[in-house]
Amino acid sequence: MAMVGLFWIAEGDVYVGAKPAGLAPGVRLTPEGVLALGDKQSGMWPWEDVRALTVDDVPVKSLKRHVGVVVDLALTVGLGGGDEAPTMTVRLTDTEGEETELTAYTAAAVGYSRTEYDLSRHVLTRLTEGAGTLLTTLAAMSDWGRRHEGGSPRAAERAELLREWGTPSS
Repeated sequence: MAMVGLFWIAEGDVYVGAKPAGLAPGVRLTPEGVLALGDKQSGMWPWEDVRALTVDDVPVKSLKRHVGVVVDLALTVGLGGGDEAPTMTVRLTDTEGEETELTAYTAAAVGYSRTEYDLSRHVLTRLTEGAGTLLTTLAAMSDWGRRHEGGSPRAAERAELLREWGTPSS
């Protein structure tokens, strides 16, 4: 399993945000479409019905955010606070203009770098550009996940993978 930008890739499965466990909310990207997972959301949107896929409420790294996370962690652990993990909103727009908001847990505790956030948004856009682009991009992500072992790559490699996945094939 590895985190690359906003994506969690586990044994060839691609998720936006963290891979959900149990009844936790999540969003999985499959060759067939976008799959909402979890107790309070469900549904499957075939790719031909998806016009746009965007993300909101994504924690992006900054010094202020880093300090805030450390303080929140100290309060949560030290004072027995809640264990609510940060979430992001995955917004799906279908071909009729209907928007659906899905929830996914973030996979980065202190936030994502601005570079990975921007590159991930570009990859999400590429996935909605048509069947050929979708299958090529998603297959590259899945293949990488099946071949990769040993946790998430370093930041430079993650950014390079996102650039590769977001670039049209020649």
